[in-house]
Amino acid sequence: MKVLLPFHLNKVGAGFPSPATDYVEGDIDLNMHLIKNIPSTFLIRVQGKSMHDVGIYDGDLLVVDKSLNPKNFSTVIVNINEELVVKTLIKKNNQSFLTSGSKEIKNKINLTENHEILIWGVVTYVIHAL
Repeated sequence: MKVLLPFHLNKVGAGFPSPATDYVEGDIDLNMHLIKNIPSTFLIRVQGKSMHDVGIYDGDLLVVDKSLNPKNFSTVIVNINEELVVKTLIKKNNQSFLTSGSKEIKNKINLTENHEILIWGVVTYVIHAL
């Protein structure tokens, strides 16, 4: 008597099992989840440590949307002296300031007094390795 058993084409791992493979629902398009306005969105890599207090680290990728209007405490990309930097925007008493992530207005750059500083876009997501 011949008994035929099912043969799985998938390979089996020799390490620890991954329960996630049992729950695969399909593909995911990260563009659909991370980008709302494709023509005005770009990625930029962070260089430096001044924003680590708000969870932005050296080497992180930032998703930036140039079409958004920054709100109070938005993380923004600004052009200061022809250099792009990431800062936190604070609006207080009809003035706007840039800080390195702190909600305190110390070590700030006053946007009201520095008209040559341009806000390029609003950071919508931070991508970094764990």
